[in-house]
Amino acid sequence: MRAVDTNVVVRVIIRDDANQTASAESFIHGGAWISWLALAESIWVLDSIYGLNWKELAAAIEMLLNHRDFIVQDADTVSAALDLFRAKPSLGFSDCLILSMARKAGHLPLGTFDRNLARVEGVQKL
Repeated sequence: MRAVDTNVVVRVIIRDDANQTASAESFIHGGAWISWLALAESIWVLDSIYGLNWKELAAAIEMLLNHRDFIVQDADTVSAALDLFRAKPSLGFSDCLILSMARKAGHLPLGTFDRNLARVEGVQKL
């Protein structure tokens, strides 16, 4: 199966360049894998560069999870991160994903200096 980088994921979501969108759609047709890193970078770009709010970011993540041509790395873990992000959007999706990955791997507590993140079960404020 093919894999995609951040630019391809963003182009499929934003669709602001017709030629690049068409190329991206053609490339992913039939299946393409999105790594956690490409997903996290994509959400950062959508937030920082395109200014999407947390509800729009959550909708984009859900769209990727349900997209007919995308396979998201460990989709169950990403879904758990999305659930936490929807419940606590102030955490940011990346922190939710890091915690979900640590939880799945059995590596808790997650140490942090972030006061908001430290309020979540499985996290320890340092």
